Amino acid sequence: MEILICLSAALIGGLLLSRLAKRLKLPAVTAYLVAGLLLGPFCLGALQIGGLGFSSMEAVEHLNILSQVALGFIAFTIGNEFRVSQLKTMGRQAIVVGILQAVTATALVDFALILLHLLRPDIISISSAITLGAIAAATAPAATLMVVRQYKADGPMTRLLLMVVAIDDAVGLVLFSASFGVAMALESGAVSVVTVLVEPVVEIVLSLGLGALAGLALYWVEQFFHSRSKRLSISIGFVLLTAGLSMKEFEVGGIHCGFSLLLVCMMTGTLFCNICSFSEELMARVDGWTAPLFVLFFVLSGAELDLSVLRSPSVLLIGVIYILVRSLGKYLGSYGSCALTGCSENIQKYLGITLLPQAGVALGMAITAQALTDGAAVRSVVLFSVLVYELVGPALTKRALLAAGEIQPEGRTSARTKNL
Repeated sequence: MEILICLSAALIGGLLLSRLAKRLKLPAVTAYLVAGLLLGPFCLGALQIGGLGFSSMEAVEHLNILSQVALGFIAFTIGNEFRVSQLKTMGRQAIVVGILQAVTATALVDFALILLHLLRPDIISISSAITLGAIAAATAPAATLMVVRQYKADGPMTRLLLMVVAIDDAVGLVLFSASFGVAMALESGAVSVVTVLVEPVVEIVLSLGLGALAGLALYWVEQFFHSRSKRLSISIGFVLLTAGLSMKEFEVGGIHCGFSLLLVCMMTGTLFCNICSFSEELMARVDGWTAPLFVLFFVLSGAELDLSVLRSPSVLLIGVIYILVRSLGKYLGSYGSCALTGCSENIQKYLGITLLPQAGVALGMAITAQALTDGAAVRSVVLFSVLVYELVGPALTKRALLAAGEIQPEGRTSARTKNL
């Protein structure tokens, strides 16, 4: 009973708060995150009244399956952006920008935190500095997609942005695996080539392979049905299937094998949309079905934001450096790579601002980093950065898209009408 009441409070509370956010000209996703904070264990949840908010972090984590499903649908939707027609026009740009902005952010954060280690080795270790540098590469696709959908953003920068945040997941995975392997080697004194080089490549290949098979299977099954509602149900079933299979982990010949949820579902959507003639209509119907799921995802994400990290001065110091330097790295990396690939001036100036949000992927990396000697500090820094980025990032993304001319200035227009 309490779970159902909490979910209803999360959904209704998030939607009601979004009306206030609209008056303040803030994205709805910001309202959902704030609603989660209010319902979380540090606010209303602390009152320990059954059904009124989430009483503990464990209560939020029990609903983690909803967040995983939502991420699966987000990735599946982003896969729709990788159509052959778009890849021909901006595929090279997306790959170059996706790689260079991530590498630049990692390099600058590495430099800043290693310098901090040399000045104050008691605050941060060299292994933690390297690990945080790799985590800096990750960008959250969920908040970006929600802002794009809410304001019906469209244009060359929006299309490039959605492709870049998808590529960013693969690049971030490689950078983190390599950096974390080096960090563990510094602590143990032994370098594992398998961990640093082989396992991240295996994970990417397995994820893309599983996603491709799921995309082909989805197209084959869809042909047996002609009803729109049944085709929609089949699509939802396949996203749930791929999200579930992507959680599988196993070992082959001493090599740890796993899947990236985002890459698997993204590849499923990409292949399906490129071989299915009715995919556009079907994706639109999937988007409509997932609206309440995405609201719950962001409210739960807000409830997971741990305010206790604000009590530690060292975490705040490292966190502020991390946020400022990562933001600089994302902006300079995207600006330089966009200029290198011949993007328009608007894209050069504003794309980097839209790449700031961080959430689920970074938190997943931080959990893995807890294996380090001071891994708890790494997780606290990432939690602090996620708290800041998730509350500020969507508003910055909206302003950047507005400045780039890909969102119409807000007025009394129907939410169902596409901005032209």
